[in-house]
Amino acid sequence: MKKILIIGATSAIAEATAKRYAKERASLYLLARNEERLASLTADLKTRGASSALYALLDVNDRSRHEEVLKEVIKTLGTIDVVLIAHGTLGDQKACEDNVEQALFEFETNAVSTIALLTRLANLFEKQHGGTIAVISSVAGDRGRPSNYLYGTAKAAITTFCQGLQTRMFKSGVHLIIIKPGIVATPMTEGLSMPAMLVAEPDQIAADIVRAIEKKTDTLYTPWFWKYIMLGIIHVPSTLFKKLNL
Repeated sequence: MKKILIIGATSAIAEATAKRYAKERASLYLLARNEERLASLTADLKTRGASSALYALLDVNDRSRHEEVLKEVIKTLGTIDVVLIAHGTLGDQKACEDNVEQALFEFETNAVSTIALLTRLANLFEKQHGGTIAVISSVAGDRGRPSNYLYGTAKAAITTFCQGLQTRMFKSGVHLIIIKPGIVATPMTEGLSMPAMLVAEPDQIAADIVRAIEKKTDTLYTPWFWKYIMLGIIHVPSTLFKKLNL
C-alpha cells in the first residue's frame, strides 16, 4: 500500500492525481487551506478505493507551521512513498509590475514556500533512504516572457533548486522528479486566451505524473510536446525574442 502526501491538494492537477492513487488503494494525506474542499475530497477518495484519506490545514506561506504539520504527517503515515508538491498561483503580471508587495507575495507563494517545504522534506526522505519527491514547476520557468515573467521567475527558481536537490537525493536512494506542465484547463487559467490544441485536461497531466513517478523520470514535460515547444523558445535569439508577443 503506497503512502502518498499531497501538498496543495485542492489544485486541479493534485485532485486528479489523488483520484488516480485512490484507485490503487493508496493511503492519502492531503494538505491545503480550504477545509470544506479538503473534507469533500477525502470523502470522495474513500469512495474511489483509497485505503485511507486524511487531511490537515496548511497555508504554505505560513512557514512557521511547516515543521509541525510534517511531523504530524510522519506520525500518522510512518513513512512517505510519494510526496507531490502542487500548490501555486498564476498571479497578475501587471499587478506585480505595479506593486512590489504583490510581486514579492507571488514569489513567496510560488518559490519560497516550496523551497522551505523541500528543505524539510529532503531531510525526512534522506532518513528514509527511499521514496519519491515530485514537484510541479512549469514550462514558464524555461524562459522569461513578458506575459508572466514573475511567475516564470519563481518556477525557474524551483527548477534550479530541484536540479541540485535531485543529485543530492540520488545519493540517498531518493528519486526527485521535476514536473513541467504546459497550459492546463484549471481555475488558475480560466479566462485566459489560449490555443485550444495546446490546452490539456488535469486528468491527462495526472496520468503522466503517476506514470513518470513509476518510471523514475527526472524531468517530465506534460503533455510531451511541450518539451519541443520550449526547446524552440529557448533557442530563439534575444534580438528576435524581444519583438515577439509572448
